This record gives sequence, C-alpha cells and structure tokens, in this order.
Amino acid sequence: MKRLLYLGLILVGILSLTAFLISLYRSLRLYILAPQPGSTLIYHFSLYIPDNRNSFFLGIIRGAEQAAAELESAISVHSIDPAKNELEIAAFTGVDGVIVCPYLDDALARRQLEKLREYQIPAALINHNLPSEQPWPFIGINTFDMGRRIGLILEEDSQTSFAAQAALVPSEKITLAVVYSDKAPGIYAERELVEMGISATLGDRLSGPIMSYRTNLNPLDAEALLVNIFRRIEDTRPGANSGGAGFTNGQTINTIVFTDPEDTIAASQTLVDLNLVGQIQIIGFGSELGVTENLRKGIISASVVINSERIGYEAVYSLAALRTTGYTSASIDIGIEIITGNK
Repeated sequence: MKRLLYLGLILVGILSLTAFLISLYRSLRLYILAPQPGSTLIYHFSLYIPDNRNSFFLGIIRGAEQAAAELESAISVHSIDPAKNELEIAAFTGVDGVIVCPYLDDALARRQLEKLREYQIPAALINHNLPSEQPWPFIGINTFDMGRRIGLILEEDSQTSFAAQAALVPSEKITLAVVYSDKAPGIYAERELVEMGISATLGDRLSGPIMSYRTNLNPLDAEALLVNIFRRIEDTRPGANSGGAGFTNGQTINTIVFTDPEDTIAASQTLVDLNLVGQIQIIGFGSELGVTENLRKGIISASVVINSERIGYEAVYSLAALRTTGYTSASIDIGIEIITGNK
C-alpha cells in the first residue's frame, strides 16, 4: 500500500516538473521573440492609392504587406479618391506614417501632405512625384527614362520586321500615338516626361508631334477609343477613300504605345478583329498572361513592365527608416523592364 502511495507521489512530482519545464520553455521563447528595447518597433502605416485594383496596384499592396510583416508592423489600405475624403483625415488617425499615390489632383494631394508634415507624420510618395521645396521621399520610376527606353525599342524594331511590314511608312518615319489611362494615373500625370524621353531618343525619326489619347476607368471606353483609332488607320490604307482621316503631316499612325495592361489586351484583340496585325507596331504595358500571350503571337512587339511590388516594399521601409533615424533616400528609382516575344 505504501509502495503505491510512493509511486503515486513520484508520478505527480514528475508530471508537475514536466509542466513547470514546459511553462518555463514557453516563457523563455516568448521573451526571446518579443521586441526588445532598441530593436525593431511595431508601427502602423497607411497606404493611399486609387480604387482601381488592377495588377499594378495589387502588386503595390502585396509589396507593402510583405515589408510590413518583416518589420512586425501593420499596413492599412485606403482610397486616394478625393470624393471619399480619406486622405483628408489621415493626419488625425494616429498612424506612424503615410504612403501616398497622388491621383490626378496634385493640389489636393500636396495640401494634405503639408498637413501631415505639420502633424509630424512621415510621408512617402509612390508612382508620381510632387515638386516641393521640402520634397517627400519618392519611390517609383523615372518616366523620362521610361520614354527613352521605349524610344530605343522603337528605333530597334523599325529596322527589322515591323518596318518591312508597315508599307504605309514613307522613308521609315515613325508616326506615334501614346494612349494614357486613368487606370495608370502616375504615368498620365507625367506624360510630358514620357514623350520627352521618346522624342529625345527618336529625334527626326518621328514624322511629327506625338499624338496622345486617354482612356478612363471603364473598359468599354478603352475599347471604343481603340476601335475608333484603328478604324481611322484602316481607312487610310491604300485603296480606301477616307479623305485623309487618321493622317498627321500626310502620314498614318503606324506605332501606338499603351500604358495600361487592360488597354494593351483590348488593343491586341481589336488589331486582330480589324485585320491590322503587322500594319501597326504596338508597345504594350504589363506582364499579364494576356499581354505575354500576344507578345508570343507577335501581335505586339514589346511590353513595359514595372515591378510594382518593389514600389510598395521600398515605400514601407522608407517610412520605417524615417521613424527610426529621421532619414531615408530622397528617391528610389525602381526602373523598368522591356519584355519582347523572345523573352
């Protein structure tokens, strides 16, 4: 009987010791994993972007969320749409930093950014920069360099297959149109720099001034615009009695640059529908499946790709640096990539 009692006491002691050791292990693990004084702090940052959730802006969100997770911080996503007034109240939300993608109305964005500065809330700009005597950190692309790179690919392609196919091009001049979009407001806001970069590269290879068009957020608007452009071009082909529609300085548009993936995909389909493949050189935008498939088929000759995830990622780290040290890079150029059907 006593032996059973002793065995019971020993068993209870072992179980108690085991429970104590497990509790001690977990306590030590929590202590090690918890942020220590002087280590990475936990922040709450806010990201203000357009309501459009195309692949570009979804990439920015993913990059920002990844960086926030690495920094053991939180990131909340808000609308930059002036009608919703969400940026108006950003200074009163108590956040540790704000990332802003200026949307069409630069004056409104600048006014709200100045208010954030008054409240000593760090801010960083993405996708579109705003001039200021005390500039905010900017993470995005150099749109002049983007135009220059587009010009280089156009110059290269004009020497090869597209120049041979586009019989409408007198003396191999490039008659260029650029289609901007409200779905890509950063590029539209800096359209002059894009066109300056193209013009600086092509020079007298251009037949005249660069024409520009603009689509809104409605996909049907893009389709209608593209059908109108392409039909005007179709009417100017030899044998068509168009009265000169679609001509600039006596020449027909033979090259179009797009700045949005959805517009690029719509343009590719419209080219096929109107039997204009090979008549017009298309520089697209993005690396979506629809874009890369049309690259592979030779419907478009190249596409501009921006690593939007890196934009969001670097923006969060810029805010973290401002919070911890008070300094960060004035500008981070993400750069662009040009992909072709051979890549």
